[in-house]
Amino acid sequence: MGEVEYERMFADASLVSTRETAAVLALMARREIPWNRLAGEIEEEGSALALLQRLDVAQTDRLFAVDDDQLTLDQLEEQVHRWEVEQIRLVTVLDALYPSNLRMTHDRPPALFLRGELAESDERSVAVVGTRRASSEAVKLTKTVAQELVDADYVVVSGLAAGIDTAAHEGALAAGGRTVAVIGTGLREYFPKENRELQDRLGRESAVISQFWPGQGARKWTFPQRNAVMSGVARATVVVEASRTSGARMQARLALEHGRPVFLMRSLLEHEWAREYAKRPGTYVVDEGSEAVEHLERLYTAQLALTAM
Repeated sequence: MGEVEYERMFADASLVSTRETAAVLALMARREIPWNRLAGEIEEEGSALALLQRLDVAQTDRLFAVDDDQLTLDQLEEQVHRWEVEQIRLVTVLDALYPSNLRMTHDRPPALFLRGELAESDERSVAVVGTRRASSEAVKLTKTVAQELVDADYVVVSGLAAGIDTAAHEGALAAGGRTVAVIGTGLREYFPKENRELQDRLGRESAVISQFWPGQGARKWTFPQRNAVMSGVARATVVVEASRTSGARMQARLALEHGRPVFLMRSLLEHEWAREYAKRPGTYVVDEGSEAVEHLERLYTAQLALTAM
């Protein structure tokens, strides 16, 4: 897709009315349809307003729970505008800007809250993840992996957590590349607090993505959901260092379920879970980021060739 076509897509995205966006939020707030099925229902209907009407909940006086408020559909539409003043943008499955990789997953969220801007290059995203209690060797390796991905024109995606995630973002920035954060809280929150400056910088220079209401704080259940979205946004996942209980291990499983390749750094093979995952189709054990790049280029060249047939 050329620059002109992508600019046109941005223009087309604005054609989705604020009323439709508010209707997506109303459906999310109602929770009658599980969030991981709601996107498909909206796309099949072709309109969130039409789906609300089919569910008989489109009455103008009906209240929907958003953060700590009870809002009508009219008030939800006003709330969308107030979020825009905060530089929080809504991108729903009805928008052309909804990330193309994520759109192909079965458990995609119906809407993303965005601070910053999505870019055409985000289609070439690779997630780099790992433990929050990272060793100094793993931090150094992570920054090298991020640099190697940037050098190959990939966007580095991570979760803005302490440890490996932070090293991935910082490594990409140091290499002059683009890095996108998919976070496990709402966009008004910072977790950990120490990454506030980094989160604000990514919101200005690239993008911070959340599937949660802006006021949602950190909870045990928010991070597994975040990992599912991060896996979907990326073409592949690289796990640098992770224990059996790490969310990075969960993301490796989710990535394989999404049909996305998983790259395990060889040092992970000291863990039983990594040795077991290494046997699964779609998993590759590598020593450095450049090996992951080689695998990705080969995989996607083959995929494009099959698509063209």
